[in-house]
Amino acid sequence: MKHLPVADLAIIAFYMLAMILTGVWFSKKNKNPDQFTKASGKIPQWAVGISIYATFLSSNTFLGVPGKAFGTNWNAFVFSLSMPFAAFIAAKYFIPFYRNSGEVSAYTHLERRFGPWARTYAVICFLLTQLARMGSVFFGIALSLQAMTGYSMQTIMIVMGIIIIIYTVLGGMEAVIWTEVAQGIIKTFGAIIILYFIISKMPGGMSHIIAIGTADSKFSLGSFRFNFTASTFWVIFLYGIFINLNNFGMDQNYIQRYQATGSNKEAAKSLWLCIKLYLPVSLLFFIIGSSLYAWYQVHPEMLDAIRLRAAADRLPATVSPQEISALAQTLQPADYGDKVLPDFMVNVLPVGIVGIIVSAILSAAMSTISSGMNACATVFTFDIYKRYVKQDITSRQTMTLLFVSTFVVGVLAVITGIAMIGVKSILDVWWQLSGIFAAGMLGLFLLGIVSRRAKSAEALIAVILGVLVIAWMTFSKMIPEQCAWLRSSLNSNMVIVIGTLTIFLAGIFFAFLKKSFQKIV
Repeated sequence: MKHLPVADLAIIAFYMLAMILTGVWFSKKNKNPDQFTKASGKIPQWAVGISIYATFLSSNTFLGVPGKAFGTNWNAFVFSLSMPFAAFIAAKYFIPFYRNSGEVSAYTHLERRFGPWARTYAVICFLLTQLARMGSVFFGIALSLQAMTGYSMQTIMIVMGIIIIIYTVLGGMEAVIWTEVAQGIIKTFGAIIILYFIISKMPGGMSHIIAIGTADSKFSLGSFRFNFTASTFWVIFLYGIFINLNNFGMDQNYIQRYQATGSNKEAAKSLWLCIKLYLPVSLLFFIIGSSLYAWYQVHPEMLDAIRLRAAADRLPATVSPQEISALAQTLQPADYGDKVLPDFMVNVLPVGIVGIIVSAILSAAMSTISSGMNACATVFTFDIYKRYVKQDITSRQTMTLLFVSTFVVGVLAVITGIAMIGVKSILDVWWQLSGIFAAGMLGLFLLGIVSRRAKSAEALIAVILGVLVIAWMTFSKMIPEQCAWLRSSLNSNMVIVIGTLTIFLAGIFFAFLKKSFQKIV
């Protein structure tokens, strides 16, 4: 295990101190809930756009995407290609809808439309989605730093959690946005540096990388067959459209940013700026993953240590070195893809550069987690506490509640990250969890906007059916072999697609039945 030199540690320490000082600086402005949750709507659209981009470009992207490209191919890039379609719908319909409502919460209108149960259901789904996202991000950053520092993943998550909690609690939304602007620039620069060093140190350069990648089908976007049981192009494309509709249309992280700008037009521009930045940069990370695959094909001796670390993470701490070695020999590239980038950084990159890259990975994690913490605290305060516990609390009491709930969410996110230790792929676990929790929210939201006839009863029945379908698709692999015919054969990424359509179409169907029955009676 190599440890980071003092120069790299100094760069990382300087970056983390700068984030804390940013929170301290903006704490002077946090005098009311409107400032803490929406930055009083005075942030330039370009800053909001970079902020949204930074939230999207988490450590799941920084580590998970190269790991996915290393272990498989570019199939996951189809997710990025679906983003403009979802952004078009969000800019045309969702942004005006939320800004004209004047509500800080994305879920208030669901109560007006279907009753308190709808708002509560969406809030629970959102909080679970964010915990899954923040937990996977904590896990990703700990996975990287463990390989470089030798500290346990639990220790890394706790220290990171403390730092993020400090500047998010102190600075509120304005600190979140401006730190994300800096973080978005840092991690983009970091990715370019990584690719430069891979290509410059690769025998034969980029042409050799392309030759190896082409020979092993590393640049494939997946099969174009209309097969929804495997991870084909169309499965990931549909998943991307539905999950990004949820991100841009139902995720409190983005709703608060829309309201941090001065107008509907500026909010739409900020969203499109995110798309213009994310598409090429996400492609950059796939190129990094394929380039790393070629690098380790040329240097296969470096893979032994990676396999051993991956095997050790999957086994209890009490197992023998022989058992770890035996498992390591059976692992495939997809099983240890998330570990190759940290290994390359610590063993190949020069002193000083590693510190910059680690700061970039930290920024990728911190931007996502801080925005998630602020959004969860906002939702808890306005959609749970002020709705069900005490409505007439003062501005000062609201601020205290926002501070406390931000802290609690941060602690829960760390615990979730620790619980994820040992998973096969960061990107896979995040995609699966987000699809499960987001499907119900999006289906209910679309039903409320599109169908005027669907009322509370029809929506409730539709949600119950949708939840049952989501549960069946998620846990059908646990059905005993003698009842294997009851299992879902669809790819796990189809959960959000089928779950959303079930709720939406069932709600419309029951509303139609109700109207037809009323005519007969």
